[in-house]
Amino acid sequence: MVFSNLVFLFIFLPAVLFLYYLSPKAGKNYILLLASLLFYAWGEPVYVLIMLGSICMNYLFARWLDQGKNAFQRKFWLVVSIIANLFVLGIFKYAGFFMENVNKLFHTVFPVPEIALPIGISFFTFQAMSYVIDVYRKDAVLQKNLFDLALYISLFPQLVAGPIVRYQTVADQITDRIHDWALFESGVKRFLIGLFKKVLIANPIGLVADEIFALSGGDLSTGTAWIGVMAYALQIYFDFSGYSDMAIGLGRMFGFKFLENFNYPYIAQSVTDFWRRWHISLSSWFRDYVYIPLGGNRVRPWRIYCNLFIVWTLTGFWHGASWTFLVWGFYYGVLIALERLFLGKLLAKLYRPLRHLYLLFIVMIGWVFFRADDFSYSFDYIQTLFGFGQGALFDNRTLYYLNDYFWLILLGMVVATPIVPWLGKQMEKYMPSFYHSIVFQVLQTAVFMILFAGVIMMLVNSTYNPFIYFRF
Repeated sequence: MVFSNLVFLFIFLPAVLFLYYLSPKAGKNYILLLASLLFYAWGEPVYVLIMLGSICMNYLFARWLDQGKNAFQRKFWLVVSIIANLFVLGIFKYAGFFMENVNKLFHTVFPVPEIALPIGISFFTFQAMSYVIDVYRKDAVLQKNLFDLALYISLFPQLVAGPIVRYQTVADQITDRIHDWALFESGVKRFLIGLFKKVLIANPIGLVADEIFALSGGDLSTGTAWIGVMAYALQIYFDFSGYSDMAIGLGRMFGFKFLENFNYPYIAQSVTDFWRRWHISLSSWFRDYVYIPLGGNRVRPWRIYCNLFIVWTLTGFWHGASWTFLVWGFYYGVLIALERLFLGKLLAKLYRPLRHLYLLFIVMIGWVFFRADDFSYSFDYIQTLFGFGQGALFDNRTLYYLNDYFWLILLGMVVATPIVPWLGKQMEKYMPSFYHSIVFQVLQTAVFMILFAGVIMMLVNSTYNPFIYFRF
């Protein structure tokens, strides 16, 4: 089940909200926990057993670690917990990739396991690991209530696609959170914004990306290739940031306050800045649990760059069991290292729009590796982008996409910038009486209702409703 699903919107969510607010305070967490388990089990019930196993395993590891009588015992259970979590993730996500490469490297014929990937396993595994690590570091208090820990790991708003919520940021909210109308209202609005991004921008523009990336080299012109990578860049942003908006909004409806996961990454002017704005929860997770433990910036310069390469290669591999993901991560590790070494100083001297164009160019080249299934297609596609492919510079297909999807691409570009919030702040600054008037509130409500109606019409009339981050 996904948030942009009619069953979720008109049956699951209303039912859970009704039961949640009808129940006494002592029962609210149990309602949420049962709802979260049902939400996860909706598509494939057996996968919920894997998540429950992860919850129990990490609950025990944290308790044994906390009861350790000395530093050795505490570290022992920490290491065991990390190995166990990575082993589970490796079996379900990387076992097939590993055996394929062993067979290619050693010319063996070992059977390649075909294990279905449980949705969201990377997200809830990382959350569970961060909980145990934080207990070890004494950054978080041990959770003795198994059901409360289960709620933290399985909470359905952020369960299958993030953001990756740290236990220490919601520990107090699990046991004692405030419910008020202002928070609930802001949650509904944030959810609708995410729904708009997903259904009215990501879905239709994703069709363009899918069609273009399905073309062979001979059928792909340079102009069409650029439209394809722009469409994919917008699709993945609005798909994932839209889901994050919906998760944050749902969290507020139930009294939780999750941290932001996106901050208009396409307005960045360097790769370093881009990754401070894109999937913030994942970037900060790797920084705090991998980069800093490796030594961070406190080691010799050559070690710093080694740490960067390690972290970014792992970041790529986290996204999927493929060499293209590994290269995509390493690609960003090299660029961030170069910006740290000298490129950042050169960029600072450039005209601001040129820095922005540099970032967009770098990111779109990176998306080709991220989207393509193999290196052969990636390199062919990039050659076409620069006019060295088999196709023409422009063709009828280019004109077709420009004619039919120009306004959608333009809308995506505008919404990907903070221009709408900026206009709101200007109105509040120069027209405060109107901004806080009942008339403005009615108009704002009408806009959200129109957006919701548009979403429902799109969902009813279209069967194309993918969620591309489920694969991670």
